[in-house]
Amino acid sequence: MIWKFINTGFNTGKYNMDYDLKLAHECKTDEAFFRIYGWKPFCISLGANQSYDSIDSEKASDEGIDIVKRPTGGRAILHAEEITYSVIISLSCGLTAMQIYEKINQALLRGLCKYDKTLEKAELEKKQPDFRQAYKEEKSAACFANSAKSEIKFEGKKLVGSAQRKMENIILQHGSILCGPLHKKITDYLKLSDEGKELLVQEMNKSAVDLESILGKKVDYDKLSDSLSLEFKDYWNNIIN
Repeated sequence: MIWKFINTGFNTGKYNMDYDLKLAHECKTDEAFFRIYGWKPFCISLGANQSYDSIDSEKASDEGIDIVKRPTGGRAILHAEEITYSVIISLSCGLTAMQIYEKINQALLRGLCKYDKTLEKAELEKKQPDFRQAYKEEKSAACFANSAKSEIKFEGKKLVGSAQRKMENIILQHGSILCGPLHKKITDYLKLSDEGKELLVQEMNKSAVDLESILGKKVDYDKLSDSLSLEFKDYWNNIIN
């Protein structure tokens, strides 16, 4: 398995989602991709099954916020102060989709620990919630209000959100590594009742955390990107090769 590491920097939401899909369509059975990227302008991404009508698009446009649909599932995310990753890999690697999901997060966790030893307290979520039931509630309109099994948490709060899609024999997985608190402003753009917005704010404060809040300082994005790439490569080479 030949791993290819790409840092595409900051681009629009459409560019980022199209790039992930392009890699997935072109991925060969003996290669895999690990990509790191950011968003400019800031962008709200919706899960594949979420409606554009759930977002106040006029307000977002007025404030320079992009909107895009992800090819994967999950709920709305405001991509602001974060590093986003994507992994594209063939199932010919010998792992199931669930195993790939867990091992990607294990590799990311190692990268976070390399970046700062404080993050050695982070761990993978052990339980899978009932998302069908959770998504019926307004307070679950945002991705970081709930954690899926194997997502990365720090002291009980979600730090990295990930989503996966199987495309024939190819797995596309991508996710957000929260670096600052701006993701919480997603509540400004969701069409929710006043009570629903208040509940969602409370839920996100309770359920999510970012690196800046954990470490008490601004994130060095270059150092974090390097740490993630180095540990990812080392971890996966030991698994597959």
